[in-house]
Amino acid sequence: MHPIEHLRYVARAGDLSQEILVRETASALGALSSDPLELVTVCRRILDKYPIAGALWSMAARVCASAQPYRAAREFASELRADATGDHAADALPADAAVCLLGWPDVAADGLGRRSDVTVRVIDAYGEGAGLARQLAGRGCDVTDVPLAGMAAACSTADVILVEAAAAGPHSVIAASGTHAAAAVGYVSGVQVWCAIGMGRALPQQFFEAAASTVADEPWECDEEIVPLGLFSHVVGPRGIELAAGWQRADCPLAAELLRPAI
Repeated sequence: MHPIEHLRYVARAGDLSQEILVRETASALGALSSDPLELVTVCRRILDKYPIAGALWSMAARVCASAQPYRAAREFASELRADATGDHAADALPADAAVCLLGWPDVAADGLGRRSDVTVRVIDAYGEGAGLARQLAGRGCDVTDVPLAGMAAACSTADVILVEAAAAGPHSVIAASGTHAAAAVGYVSGVQVWCAIGMGRALPQQFFEAAASTVADEPWECDEEIVPLGLFSHVVGPRGIELAAGWQRADCPLAAELLRPAI
């Protein structure tokens, strides 16, 4: 398949994990010519299709900033495959903890299958919770599928609420709709709220603002929302868990050319 057609296929493929998006985009970029303008144009087009995928922003920025763009894309895809964020989250959970998940967080849920002592409450955000609950149950987890109406009761009595950022900036994150409410319940109930910010998803402020600007003006009709970092007690990332207060990280340089409108 021609690389441009490959990227068009990726852009039409719908709801893909960020790791798959990065892997397929990196593969397509590797087959393009060495024209830097063509690389920038292609990166902007794929970001226009997946504007809240933090890891895609990071890969595009590294590609644009590198003297060896194809190598940069491959190396970043390898870093994403090796991301240990999910394992760090699972390892940090207290013994016999009750943990709440929202929707189907591909990073935050990774690794929970190793914790047979943990009880997982999967809150069914936009119809994805039941699928994750079945998958975790198949790994031997003790799982409860919680309807959205039961979110407050499930979160207020949990030990940890574990949510996931699609992209993160210095002050806020983009996460699944319902995350703000779940984090607020944890905040007022004294329950720890952990935000998993996987490799590549921590962005410079300008990139984060560009991604956040695509979230719907009427957030009650959107699958994602903006959540302030102040609602989280901890952040889990590629290097482990840390307090959310004072957290700062950026997984890529700022490539200003990506901020222009897509062609």
